[in-house]
Amino acid sequence: MNLGRSMMLDAQIAALLAQAQAAGLPDLADLPPPAARAVYRQILAAADVPPADVAVRDEEGTWGGLAVRVRCYRPHGLTQALPTVLYFHGGGYALGDLDGYDAVCRQLCADSGAMVVSAAYRLAPEHPFPAAPEDAWAALNWVASVLAQRGGDAARLAVAGDSAGAALAASVALRARDAGGPALCLQLLLYPPAAGGHEGDYPSRQRHGQGPTITLRTMAYFNHHCFGEAGCAPDERGAPLLARDLSGLPPTLLMLAGHDPLRDEGLAYGEALQAAGNALTVVEYLSLPHGFVSMGAVPAARLAQWQMAAGLRQAFGG
Repeated sequence: MNLGRSMMLDAQIAALLAQAQAAGLPDLADLPPPAARAVYRQILAAADVPPADVAVRDEEGTWGGLAVRVRCYRPHGLTQALPTVLYFHGGGYALGDLDGYDAVCRQLCADSGAMVVSAAYRLAPEHPFPAAPEDAWAALNWVASVLAQRGGDAARLAVAGDSAGAALAASVALRARDAGGPALCLQLLLYPPAAGGHEGDYPSRQRHGQGPTITLRTMAYFNHHCFGEAGCAPDERGAPLLARDLSGLPPTLLMLAGHDPLRDEGLAYGEALQAAGNALTVVEYLSLPHGFVSMGAVPAARLAQWQMAAGLRQAFGG
């Protein structure tokens, strides 16, 4: 299954990255977290696509003593109980926010016809591990508890995320299985850092360790801020591959990027899920880099966004 092949980077993305480099875009690992967050917002905004026209509402709540802050997206004109996707944004546990992923979640809502709930979580290094997975777990439980009142269908609830957000989605799926709920019908994982900084047989780390969009140096920067001096997640909440038992999990749609140092550990997680008896679909975009979910102006990345929506529609029953 691990083919280890690659192909040329998408030409449009290569041109955009060359322009960014010529403009002097700094390496995130050279910046303190507040400055890195500002640059990351600029990177996300550079997608430059018109935002999808959906209804948007910010909400706050609490669960288990933790604050929950979410942004809810709902297609216009639909009054029936809708399937719901709880989305966790990427950013290495240190970057990203609801505003930066607004366009991504608007588009996912419009494409899928589902209600999308984007969850905020505390960021490292101000709030190191396990703050993010604890916040993600609180968000899942709070959302499940209020779905009926918010026009959602509790029988059709999925979790999704990209990069660090994919690891958070995987962690809450594991925890929901062990806690007996909330019940999930899909986990949609985009290029997850499934090994949580641990070493392993992941050749893509060397093959794409210099980028184009995320480097080994940047990954170490994120891991140090989140997991401390060791730079490795201590358990499956930050490294799903550490889970001793992967059976009994919801069906998984795993989407990978061919030009990504995380490609092989993401694939290893898919192989482990399948070996444990779970339903798995893997889609790899060989010409795309890490972070493609926010590149909707690029045709290949737009196709990937459609693939996300199609997978959700299938899991929700059409």
